[in-house]
Amino acid sequence: MFPRQPTRPGGIGGGLTAPVPRDLWLLLGVVFVTFSLRFFASTAWLPAALQLTPAVWRSGFVWQLATYAFVGSGQSGFWLLVTLLILYMFAGDVRRRLGRRGFWRLLVSAVVVAGVVAALAQLALELASGSAPTAFTIMQGERTLVAILIAAFATLAGEAIIYLFFVLPIRASWFLGLEILFAFLAFLPTRDLAGMLGVWAAVGYTYLALSGGLRKGGLRELWLRVQERWFRYRLQQVKRKRGFEVLPGGKSGSGDKDRWIH
Repeated sequence: MFPRQPTRPGGIGGGLTAPVPRDLWLLLGVVFVTFSLRFFASTAWLPAALQLTPAVWRSGFVWQLATYAFVGSGQSGFWLLVTLLILYMFAGDVRRRLGRRGFWRLLVSAVVVAGVVAALAQLALELASGSAPTAFTIMQGERTLVAILIAAFATLAGEAIIYLFFVLPIRASWFLGLEILFAFLAFLPTRDLAGMLGVWAAVGYTYLALSGGLRKGGLRELWLRVQERWFRYRLQQVKRKRGFEVLPGGKSGSGDKDRWIH
């Protein structure tokens, strides 16, 4: 669904000295400018109109489902700069692997999917209880962009090493689970269920899109892989308990080679 382009060797983003494509400069600039506009009375209305809010279903502001992720959030300019640095590093690498068109198609589609899931979840909460706590805090602004791009890098380069908090070396593929965990931990103090589900949707959609799970027959193939791993696990347990010998496909003397256990 998203073809991969040839990549040159190097770390995430190709290093801080690598040339930055103009569209990435534009992405970083939009996040920074919209963050700044929030602090001026005369311009605060613009980012407020672009952020994800219940106005999506109350007033028909459906554009917020696509624009919310490009509005800088939070109160600290320092942490915004740190986030923009992380965003630049992962965006550069993912864009180089997917190409410009594939990069933007993935980013925009994942943003919209996450926004729709979060909006539906919040609407359901309001219909069920009549009121709901402040929503979308977890996924507002560049937080969703970072979640999508880290998930994309983890899917495309699962064997690479990412330094968590710039200190702890962790395989990139582990970040798919870590992002799910971090979103849950952010939910605990905020009770932002819609935001948590939005982040989960962004990570899940990104993984499925890049691993082939969204193409025709891809979900079936993914299910077969899950079944295969489960059967391997169960067979290993039986082997240890009862001393059975497990023969992988292609080693039973038939000469046929496949990926399944017989």
